[in-house]
Amino acid sequence: MGTVLKICYVVTNNDTLNHLEDYRNIHIDPIPKLSWKLVNHALMTILNASSIIDFKSTWGYRNSTTNIFTGMIGDVQTGKADLGGTPCFFTADRMDILEFFAPSAPTHMRFIFRAPPLSYTTNIFTLPFHTYVWYSIFLLLGIIFFVTYVIVKWEWKDPVFRRKIEEMQEISATPMPINATFVDVFMMEMGAITQQGTDSEPKSNSGRIVTICTFIALMFIYTSYSANVVALLQSTTDSIRTLEDLLNSRISLGFDDVVYIHHYIKTIEEPVRKAIYQQKIAPKGEKPHFMNLEEGMSRVRKGFFAFHAELSTGYKVVADTFQEHEKCGLKDIEYFTTLTAPWFTMRKRSPYKELLKVSFQKFHESGTKNREIGRLYIKKPICHNKGSSFGSAGFLDCYAAFLIFGIGVGCSLTVFLLEILSIKYLENRRKI
Repeated sequence: MGTVLKICYVVTNNDTLNHLEDYRNIHIDPIPKLSWKLVNHALMTILNASSIIDFKSTWGYRNSTTNIFTGMIGDVQTGKADLGGTPCFFTADRMDILEFFAPSAPTHMRFIFRAPPLSYTTNIFTLPFHTYVWYSIFLLLGIIFFVTYVIVKWEWKDPVFRRKIEEMQEISATPMPINATFVDVFMMEMGAITQQGTDSEPKSNSGRIVTICTFIALMFIYTSYSANVVALLQSTTDSIRTLEDLLNSRISLGFDDVVYIHHYIKTIEEPVRKAIYQQKIAPKGEKPHFMNLEEGMSRVRKGFFAFHAELSTGYKVVADTFQEHEKCGLKDIEYFTTLTAPWFTMRKRSPYKELLKVSFQKFHESGTKNREIGRLYIKKPICHNKGSSFGSAGFLDCYAAFLIFGIGVGCSLTVFLLEILSIKYLENRRKI
């Protein structure tokens, strides 16, 4: 071989050194593995060169006293390395000492989370029908109430029919005739709405026709409503679209524990992003929510948790560990807007500048680079079986139902106490 190039790589996980060649654990250090394939194999072949390799655990940051960087960047800066084998992000202080000459794979670091259930943001019991359908239903109920009340009122006022009603009351097996009061007609209508039936009903032919039509019409409405509620219970909301939505939500947040995240997150000044870090990542009195990839994605799988990681590595864990239905509803939101795709670097005024730029352009044009990206980077898993799994409804899903029940119990107890007080009041009046 000809020229010897000194190359420095950054490896954040020591196990990566065992899998630089075999495409195993591709979700761990995908950037160094891609760089190894392009630089240590393709580049050395095309340049007819050999390499002296060194590994570092960090890209490196400037020492404020000496102005010398640590890590890989420090080696390139001081001439210990001719080439930074692992790409790095653009920063102002690095631009002064490094020559960025070729882009690496597109790297996207975002919050990954499962979209919360629709019931998390909306009362699903009001969603099954369009607003005008609700208006039509209430109009129909009003017409039914009016017609039923008129018929029942006539039944009790007509002397002949009233005598028949009194005869029917003597037969215990016969359902009780409905009384001509608003409350009794309302209770009959509620029994029809909920498909629970009624213990009293009109006895005339016209009244029975109204009863039959009422139960049939409301049966179809009840069936459509129930089917829509079941579908909505399996639906997710898309209301969380921005960082501000994420900040104001009840979703917990966490970060992948990689070295450069700790550096960049401290440079955030934008109010919403800073609030996310201070309130949800590192709140006072708590340990900062930094964790490894497996733990973070496991919590994403359980729901109501957003984990910030490189999309490809996160999606690899999703593809390997999530059930098919759990892959549906995955969302992502960008946090670092200043971090573009990382670029390969060399020392300023390096004699190898043109050779390296031309070589990497050939990798791109020939498809060598895209081939390695396709083998090392995972795309977002496709949802194939949405709604095919069984899931128990939680308290949040039934919140509105429990609320209505609680209001009903409260009203009934209030009326019960008022009845007791009114009875005692009337009894005292009689004694006087």
